[in-house]
Amino acid sequence: MTRTLKYHLAVTIAGATAAFGLLLSLASPADAESAIVTIGQLEAQGFDVKIDRVGSAPLAQCEVTSVRNPQNQTQLVEIDRGRGRDVLVPIVVNRTITVSLNCSRR
Repeated sequence: MTRTLKYHLAVTIAGATAAFGLLLSLASPADAESAIVTIGQLEAQGFDVKIDRVGSAPLAQCEVTSVRNPQNQTQLVEIDRGRGRDVLVPIVVNRTITVSLNCSRR
């Protein structure tokens, strides 16, 4: 395995681990955290938030039922380190996540 491939694999694993940790730390239905707060936190972390919702209540009255499918789209960028030691570094160019809401209870 080349050094670049090992690095790319390590970065990918680290990203997946961080995304899993994010999912565990977000509000569960028992927390009944505001959808606005959850969506705002995810957007502040750089995610483009996709929303699935049931019901027609205003967003402020919705409850988060799940947060899932974190996706990082990366692009390899060549970094010139001189003397023919170029390195390909994965750069995150887009992050998406899906938030499901229940907007029918209140």
